Amino acid sequence: MAKTVVVGLSGGVDSSVAAYLLKQQGYNVVGLFMLNWEETDANGNCTAEADFEDVKRVANKIGIPYYTVNYAKEYKERVFQYLLDEYSAGFTPNPDVLCNREIKFGPFLEHALELGADYIATGHYCKRVDRDGKAYLYKSFDKNKDQTYFLNQLNQNQLKKTLFPLADIDKTEVRRIAKKLGLSTAEKKDSTGICFIGERNFKNFLKNYLPAQKGDILDMNGNKVGEHDGVMFYTIGQRKGLNIGGKNGYEGRWFVVKKDVKKNILYVSAGECPELYSKGAIITKVNYITDKPTANFSAFVKLRYRQPDVGVKVEIIDDSTIKLIFEKPQKAVTIGQFAVLYAEDGMCYGGGRISELF
Repeated sequence: MAKTVVVGLSGGVDSSVAAYLLKQQGYNVVGLFMLNWEETDANGNCTAEADFEDVKRVANKIGIPYYTVNYAKEYKERVFQYLLDEYSAGFTPNPDVLCNREIKFGPFLEHALELGADYIATGHYCKRVDRDGKAYLYKSFDKNKDQTYFLNQLNQNQLKKTLFPLADIDKTEVRRIAKKLGLSTAEKKDSTGICFIGERNFKNFLKNYLPAQKGDILDMNGNKVGEHDGVMFYTIGQRKGLNIGGKNGYEGRWFVVKKDVKKNILYVSAGECPELYSKGAIITKVNYITDKPTANFSAFVKLRYRQPDVGVKVEIIDDSTIKLIFEKPQKAVTIGQFAVLYAEDGMCYGGGRISELF
């Protein structure tokens, strides 16, 4: 009897093709659309409705049943509140990582298993490799689209119950398959906004939830060079949107170097400065996907999704805390982001929160 797979259909091309490929492989495929953010646009329309319409079109086209499930309450409690708390404290969180851990591989997985599914599947670009009774997470064939960074908080139970149909193909091939099938999502633009909240002016969006207070922008010598809209809206290394070009006779780029939440001061440098670089970091709440290391080791680390991997020495402090020493100083490392560790062959060890820099 064919095994059942519940696919998280988002209304995008990746999950659409993932569902089709699984059906072609002989699985009993069921589509499930997650409603995690309830909001209406200026015309009073639910902003998730368009995505759900695409889900219906795709499911009907490839011939699979589809359902919808509402996790808006769980999302607000487990992901969105975390985002607000981190920004309020002056940090820069990555809610997409939490969204995967707390929603897609949390309530969604549990619901699928309750429905009798053998597995869940997603349109993530990554690869699961099984050996010696364990599941390992590897980078996908398409290195440009690889999304293992966002899955660094998965555990063995979650990974063993998940299939990644796009592991060995690239984005171009995914779009080609969708176009050949005549799927409505074939040419749909990739989502680049925050998980389930979507693309928008993020500063304006946050202002709806966090009371912001204008304050001084100071250079590294303590001279005032401008005003900010609220320190929480800026991130370390940011150089756009500061509106201080030409201050103090300097026509080059200014960079955000430090944020003092208590005093409501944003510190910037005229050009790059030593304070913008870190030699290492302390990573807390570290999650190991498969095996927990027992001794210090060398690895590669990704400090932000679109940044290249960096050689690093890993020192074990305790079960959930590590010290990273970078191969060379790294620019604009940001507290609140996730540091994700990899082996040379692309295996993802897991990751944790960047909590301290040195």
